[in-house]
Amino acid sequence: MTKKSSKAPSSWFDEASNTPVIDEQARRLDSFLAAMADGVIDESELHAQEARVAKLMKEVEPLLSDEVHDKVTRLLCEMTAYDLMRIFHAIQEARPKTTFRG
Repeated sequence: MTKKSSKAPSSWFDEASNTPVIDEQARRLDSFLAAMADGVIDESELHAQEARVAKLMKEVEPLLSDEVHDKVTRLLCEMTAYDLMRIFHAIQEARPKTTFRG
């Protein structure tokens, strides 16, 4: 029997704007702060993050019903797509808007 926490779970949404706040919560993770401390993400930090994600997925997956598993899988895929799109958008926005004509 698992013990229920007396603390309410943190919401995934900002109450005022109804926008997701998962990225804000991620930015406060000790692992993220430690990796970002020097402003560079090296391969070992990336592998460590991947290991944390895989470990949590293995812990959570067996707890899910088939219906919830399908929804969480879609959620993870959509979040990954969103993160990739944000990265590509930021790269596009950082590109010079004019071309050099020498």
